[in-house]
Amino acid sequence: MEKLGGDTATGTSLAFPRKAKASFAYVGGSNSELAEELYSDTAAKLSKGIGEIFDAMVSCPTYQVVSGNTVVTVGTQVAPAPDLGNEQWSQLLTYSIGGQRSVVKQTAIRIGNVLVLVSGAPGLVDANLEKALDKAQAAL
Repeated sequence: MEKLGGDTATGTSLAFPRKAKASFAYVGGSNSELAEELYSDTAAKLSKGIGEIFDAMVSCPTYQVVSGNTVVTVGTQVAPAPDLGNEQWSQLLTYSIGGQRSVVKQTAIRIGNVLVLVSGAPGLVDANLEKALDKAQAAL
């Protein structure tokens, strides 16, 4: 996990070129954030890179990331990914900080040489994943 670095180990950044990111917060609950990210590279590089990251993250069911003086405990587990695009990956991340827990779902779908990564509250990811893919495919 140390080789991935802090941002990647927490699922907040990937090292692919041509990145676009948009984050949204829905009015209502405290668990209402959603982020959509787009990356492009060759299909082989995207597959290898995202596969290595997801494999590394779920191979350590629990790990810690230090940000400044704050220790974040991250729990990971593989989640079922919808049968969309050429390849798909999905995981649930449970962040624990000072007795508070937050669950984030990350789902990545590769369509050709584009990778769509949607993360946030599990219900919002499930509800918005196909919309994000449709937008990405329309732009291809």
